[in-house]
Amino acid sequence: MAFLTFKGGIHPYEGKELTKNIPVGKYFPEGELVYPLSQHIGAPAKSLVKKGDRVKKGQKIAEAGGFVSAPVHASVSGIVKGIEPRRTAVGTMADSIIVENDGLYEETEFFPARLEELSKEDILKRIQDGGVVGMGGAGFPTHVKLAPKAPEKIEYILVNGAECEPYLTSDYKRMLDEPESIIEGLRIMLTLFENACGCICIENNKPDCISKMKSLVKDIPRIEVKELVTKYPQGGERTLIYAVTGREINSSMLPADVGCVVDNVDTVIAIYKAVMQGVPVMEKTITVTGEGVQNPQNFRVPIGTDLYEVIKAAGGLKEHIEKVIAGGPMMGFAMFDLHVPCTKTTSSCLCMEQDVVSKSHQTACINCGRCVGVCPGGVIPARLADFAERGDMENFQKFDGMECCECGCCSYICPAKRPLTQSIKSMRKIVLASRRKK
Repeated sequence: MAFLTFKGGIHPYEGKELTKNIPVGKYFPEGELVYPLSQHIGAPAKSLVKKGDRVKKGQKIAEAGGFVSAPVHASVSGIVKGIEPRRTAVGTMADSIIVENDGLYEETEFFPARLEELSKEDILKRIQDGGVVGMGGAGFPTHVKLAPKAPEKIEYILVNGAECEPYLTSDYKRMLDEPESIIEGLRIMLTLFENACGCICIENNKPDCISKMKSLVKDIPRIEVKELVTKYPQGGERTLIYAVTGREINSSMLPADVGCVVDNVDTVIAIYKAVMQGVPVMEKTITVTGEGVQNPQNFRVPIGTDLYEVIKAAGGLKEHIEKVIAGGPMMGFAMFDLHVPCTKTTSSCLCMEQDVVSKSHQTACINCGRCVGVCPGGVIPARLADFAERGDMENFQKFDGMECCECGCCSYICPAKRPLTQSIKSMRKIVLASRRKK
């Protein structure tokens, strides 16, 4: 059987061996927890609590601020210390609810359900009430994604288990530890789309996951496992859709426009828990890894936990460390403050002994074309970066600059060490801001 893939891409050092064979640790936070009201795409959530209130684990502490929004739930029991702006992993400030953990973990009541007794509207309502969003990093509210205008036209539900970013293994561990939850979550999604088949998509560097999933779904109708070539960015939404279905989307389209719905492994498990168990999103499995941390490991972490605490739980940072990244090395953000909360979209803390990027010396483009060869979007990164550096918005758009998915392949492969992705990303933000003004 041929493996599935896409055009372009790169093969960076994987680094997954640091954590893939170590059991997931359960972390219990020590101090206060910080719950940003913006942990998703769309309108910020609106606080339902005030300073001095006592909350329980699982209690809704902020309601959705609109249709494209999601509620926030407490992950511990304790006292609300206040509502104030706090720093996030990407460096921005966000209004946040601060809860002092009392260490009791007293839970609110959850209400399980039977799938056969739920209507489609009931399923979407339970997903919405559970605060489920795209937990692979995008943060798009899941109840919105699962309610397209023409649900009868959805033909594929793709469970994204590629985890193509180097070093990250949290999805890998969840596929091994909780495969039944993934399958049940996918079955719930299939009840919303009668004409769809479910595909659990896994890169072929995870043969144990592939084998386990295949054995579990062999007798389940409408569900199959798709083996993908190990290549970055195989887990990108556009590249995954192309690899599995052969269909293409551009920046002006949604996956639903080509009959697809794509959700991350974490999100599918959250769907299962919200619908069947009535349990909202309260925790996240994150990878703490890299050569700069003492004991790399995956942790199950309550939402709102200070990431510095989790790094300490992994043995702390080594003596000489130059960079900590929130996320993977290709698309993550360098952090200048480690005291930031774990959110629904947090994937990892990558601790690097050497900051290779800052030590690189940029030279002039040698017109080698390598950036074009690896670009999954089929654009010309070197030319787009030139337009971006000159502020030439017209030509940037003319040469399809908005089709860049910001994967970082071009910067990685460039022998001149040009920050191509960073330049293009900045211009994309300027173009989007200009369009919003118009």
